[in-house]
Amino acid sequence: MLNRAATGRDEPMNAAGPEESGRHATEGASARPGSGPPPARATALLSLSNKLLLLTILFVMVAEVLIYIPSIANFRNSWLKEKLDTAALIAMVVTAPADPGLKPGIEEDLLQAAGIEAIAVRTRGERWLISAHDMPEEVAAVHDLTELKPLDSVQAAFGALLTPGDGMILVNGPPLAGTERFEVVIRQAALRSALAHYSRNILLLSLAISVITAALVYLALKAIIVRPMERLTASMLAFSGAPEDPGSLIAPSGRRDEIGIAEERLAAMQRALKETLSQQRHLADLGLAVSKINHDLRNILASAQLFSDRLSDVDDPLVKRFAPKILAALDRAIGYTRSVLAYGQAREAPPRRQLVALRRLGEDVADVLALAGHPRIAWENRIEPELAVDADPDQLFRVVMNLCRNALDALDGGDDPAVIRRIWLEGARQGGVVTFRVCDTGPGVPERAKAALFRAFRGSARPGGTGLGLAIAAEIVRAHGGEIRLVERPGAGAVFEIEIPDRPVDLRARRQANGRPA
Repeated sequence: MLNRAATGRDEPMNAAGPEESGRHATEGASARPGSGPPPARATALLSLSNKLLLLTILFVMVAEVLIYIPSIANFRNSWLKEKLDTAALIAMVVTAPADPGLKPGIEEDLLQAAGIEAIAVRTRGERWLISAHDMPEEVAAVHDLTELKPLDSVQAAFGALLTPGDGMILVNGPPLAGTERFEVVIRQAALRSALAHYSRNILLLSLAISVITAALVYLALKAIIVRPMERLTASMLAFSGAPEDPGSLIAPSGRRDEIGIAEERLAAMQRALKETLSQQRHLADLGLAVSKINHDLRNILASAQLFSDRLSDVDDPLVKRFAPKILAALDRAIGYTRSVLAYGQAREAPPRRQLVALRRLGEDVADVLALAGHPRIAWENRIEPELAVDADPDQLFRVVMNLCRNALDALDGGDDPAVIRRIWLEGARQGGVVTFRVCDTGPGVPERAKAALFRAFRGSARPGGTGLGLAIAAEIVRAHGGEIRLVERPGAGAVFEIEIPDRPVDLRARRQANGRPA
């Protein structure tokens, strides 16, 4: 029915109701919404493919939820605005001059069709109320669309969606042309039903988008990442089971991305490891052969030592001169045979350090290698007679002899008299560290050998060499707490520098030995 009141008083429709619950609004921007629960919880021991699929679905659903929050607020504002627009049209029809063609009670039919309970319009001091039913004394909530605020719109949308009941809500709209106030009353259940239907559609749309996106991303990543990773894993498992089988080595695919680099590095590592295992097998065979030879060689050297002892009874001055050196050489050879097995166990005996005259040790090396009277190679010992080094004499002898033998092998080739061939020793003490060098004028160390110079079977500086001499020298020097290095210098030749520090003094033990308190 249509009620007219010209009282001149402005009485709001919710005069007996509660205070206005808030002014709810949102931006008019529309975006693709999304919602829905997270995907099924991932269980343990999932494969990489399943984890990738579930994570893709989860992240898409999270993105849809973030889009859903502002979109449902925008839907609520749009839905209420449509109700206001419909109410405005109904008000224009009802308040127009009487038309004989309109049937009585047309306003009630229009309100029921639009889902509107009542419309209130105030204009020029008159208040028009268009109502299909008796008006309620109170309304459950007030929605004001004259001022739209995003956060208030989000709060109002979720409040309308989650609040139970079928009360009335009042919607304030912007004034129409020629009006001062425009209000619409609708049922709360209608708004809640519209929001629930919208959320349900968004949930289904989000699930469809998540599944489709996850499937596409899954298939793409499986082809680009997962399958190559499975290939890498299969190659590593096959190689760990049969490292000597050539078929277990991975064949790089030629890709230029990170997986291609991983394939190339894995192939290089497998080849290097295969070569190392082959060398270790050869070393094991060599160690077995050396241990067998060592037993017989010790017996032969012991017999030679017995015969050499009788040389000391000969009155020949030349024999008396060389007999001690022969005996010393035999003693060293016997000591070497005893240490063969220790070296095969990758360890040297701890050094028994003494003060060693370095110049004298160099002369002994020259006598053993016959450097002093060599017809083509000049020998110089530039070490001062008083220079002493704190080291194991036998082990230090092996270091100098290995380095001098390498220099001799590098120089002892060719007969051109114009080529200068020289080997010399030089050294000095600086505080508690003795530094000496073994130098030669040979061709030097090739670049390919410098990377693994002090590694057995890898650091040989000449074709056919094993690199054991430098490996032994480095191990002995490190056992003394020192360092051995190849000194880079311009011109031909090689210079190996050895630094050996003195033993640290234990002051507490020294005080106790002297009877003083520690």
